[in-house]
Amino acid sequence: MGRQVVAMRNPFADQKILVLGAGVTGNSVAHALVKRGADVVVCDENSSAQSDYIIVPTQEITITDFDSVVVSPGWRQNHPLIVAATDAGISLLNEVDLAWQIRSEVAPNQRWLALTGTNGKTTTVEMVAAMLQSGGLKAAACGNVGDTVIDAVDRNDAFDVLILELSSFQLHWSTKAEFVASAILNIADDHIDWHGSFDDYAKDKLSLLDRSSTAILNADDGEIVVRTNHWQGRKVFYSLDTPAPGEIGLVEELLVDRAFVQDPQEASMFAELKDVKPTIPHNVSNALAAAGLARAVGVSHEAIGTAIQGFKPGRHRIETIFEADSITWVDDSKATNPHAAAASLMSHESVIWIAGGLAKGAAMDGLVERTNKRIKAAVLIGRDRGLIEASLDKFCPHVPRVLIDGDTPEILMERVVAAAANLATAGDTVLLAPACASMDQFISYADRGDRFASAVKKVVGHENRYAQ
Repeated sequence: MGRQVVAMRNPFADQKILVLGAGVTGNSVAHALVKRGADVVVCDENSSAQSDYIIVPTQEITITDFDSVVVSPGWRQNHPLIVAATDAGISLLNEVDLAWQIRSEVAPNQRWLALTGTNGKTTTVEMVAAMLQSGGLKAAACGNVGDTVIDAVDRNDAFDVLILELSSFQLHWSTKAEFVASAILNIADDHIDWHGSFDDYAKDKLSLLDRSSTAILNADDGEIVVRTNHWQGRKVFYSLDTPAPGEIGLVEELLVDRAFVQDPQEASMFAELKDVKPTIPHNVSNALAAAGLARAVGVSHEAIGTAIQGFKPGRHRIETIFEADSITWVDDSKATNPHAAAASLMSHESVIWIAGGLAKGAAMDGLVERTNKRIKAAVLIGRDRGLIEASLDKFCPHVPRVLIDGDTPEILMERVVAAAANLATAGDTVLLAPACASMDQFISYADRGDRFASAVKKVVGHENRYAQ
């Protein structure tokens, strides 16, 4: 008797689905759904948005025409279309959960790891991917880095493991995807204007653990320690201190594992401290988190160590772009909130600090109070620079500060660099660590960093001295 083959039901066939957002995520979602027979309409409030599909303005949407709505990250909970869909009982979907559903169709044995935090996410997921590849696994970082999750899943040559970088926006909407292990790097003020409160922001971050078998947690972050106190899954803490049994940490100049070992009374070495580049505290912490995720899927200590030795962070992340006359110029444009800027400032002794932009509802007092002894002078830009100036007045009133404007991003940044050069002397670091988002004056944090590097090259450097 022949074996009976039962075809899996396609849940998207003939469904009318509204995709909110015509950005990268929305277009990937639309493509995957159309491929599976759905009738897709893409909606966006941005008149310049582009898509392979017809974009319908929000005001022309009748929500009851649809069977479900896919919400792209960043769309607010109180948007009229989302409120109308909720009131009408129409299901709200999201890209991460859709990708998880497609995974069961195209790659049922694929394992997922996840990582979130206020800062350091991209560097750390890229580090995890390098560790997994070093261990012989076909793996990729996706989500907020690389491909969208749905594109990373929906392919013929499936990955063994995906490492998802997830923002608070993505986590707010996601409820179904499951993870072998997840890491939370840190939790600090960010996107409060979207979430409404720090508590709601933190809850969305920590919701990741509800669908994780193992949690890799930063023991040096008080918010994480307190807020995960009652979580019942397997917790593996990492820190820059000597690890207890079941933890990951530092023993003198070594990164060591006492969690994923046969005898937790013993320790296995990942790498030497000097192998982590740059060797600064939060980057070492990120390496420990990445190692924990890699060990959760069985990557050997030796393979992890090899990956750490060969890994270099991406651009605009504490990137030294120029050195001359004993002055170092550093691009950390990706420091888009106070927590990230604090880590950057604390990594240098005497700083000419370039800061400002869109604060996203974050307060600056804690940042300046913690780092005021590192700030020699400040060059302030952007819409919310007054918040930073007020904090400087409060905690280091004698620190010189210069407020810079410019008619174009290029002119603005050249004036910034010229002002910083006039303030800097031998031994100083000129540090672009804005503590704010960039979109008030630049296309993105990368655009801001690139313009800073170009201005440094033009104003204070020469082609043959410029750091590549």
